[in-house]
Amino acid sequence: MALLKLVAANDVIGAQLAVIEALAGRQALFITAPETAGLMPEVHGLPDQTPDDVAFIIESSGSTGTPKRIQHTAAAALDSSQIAAKRLDGHGQWLLALPINYVAGLNVLVRSAVADTAPVVMNTAVSFTAEAFVRSASLMRDDRRYTALVPTQLARLAAALDHDEDVLRALRSFDAILVGGQSVAPTLLAKLQDLHVNLVETYGSAETFGGVVYNGEPLDGVSVSIEPDDRIAIASPTLSIADQPKYVSNDVGEIVDGKLRVLGRKDRVIISGGIKISLDRVESLAADVAGVVEIAATALDDDEWGQRVGIAYLGSPEVADEVAMQLANLLGPAAKPLRVIRVDRVPKLSSQKHDLVAIRQLFERN
Repeated sequence: MALLKLVAANDVIGAQLAVIEALAGRQALFITAPETAGLMPEVHGLPDQTPDDVAFIIESSGSTGTPKRIQHTAAAALDSSQIAAKRLDGHGQWLLALPINYVAGLNVLVRSAVADTAPVVMNTAVSFTAEAFVRSASLMRDDRRYTALVPTQLARLAAALDHDEDVLRALRSFDAILVGGQSVAPTLLAKLQDLHVNLVETYGSAETFGGVVYNGEPLDGVSVSIEPDDRIAIASPTLSIADQPKYVSNDVGEIVDGKLRVLGRKDRVIISGGIKISLDRVESLAADVAGVVEIAATALDDDEWGQRVGIAYLGSPEVADEVAMQLANLLGPAAKPLRVIRVDRVPKLSSQKHDLVAIRQLFERN
């Protein structure tokens, strides 16, 4: 049995040292939510010790409800780092811009340990800003530089490009910027790629120790297939202990010209008037409307249609009708929102993913 060490998410140095010990097989690691007022958060249901093959216990984000705790071996973590580095043409220094108590942030610590480099750490306890990103990027010193962002962070950087030329220089300074967690608006991707920013769309989960599909193509040793119910299945050396030999996700996808296309979560596909509508696709298209800063879609019950789309957005008040028209034009009448509400902020989890439960509750209160 191995000792399970608990480290708070705001103790990045302590976590980096603990990652090194876990990779060496000397202990297991669970990174908790951040400390508050110097006190560790209460953690229930974790053992004091784990089986010898457990190196990491990772908590999933729980965007639709109760989080899961997923066990990984050191070998899976090391494989994740090595196959990613092979696709990216080498190890390098990382900018840590995501919370380390979720797999994307933890992966930065693992890859930094494998590369024997010190990550540059942003303060994830405060709101992400373009200014902080530029400042942090300027502290990087290695020849090869990487970071991982979620689409919300990328959108804030893109919005700052028009008035801050330092942002583009910072973005271009990275050999690759990994983007995952949820779909990215096509116009946002195109805008940054046209400016020669090397974005890599990743697909994966806590069960796969992070992204194992880059720009639609599986990493070496990874295979992707589509189940009869259209869910994405992954075989990979990075799978969690419980998900061997194949992990079947809750995401719907298709393989087109040899590349994986993620259509959205299976529980995020609604039936509206007999037509299947992906809420993830709705968000991606609505985010392209000028004046929309951030957007989230949910399902609303409707006596006539069965379910209809509900939209909560941050942005200009006058664009609500344009959002509805855009969706109806591109996806048909079934995708036209029943309600569009403007909010001061789109609810998020600490992982920066949308809090889907809280988003549904917005429509109950308004």
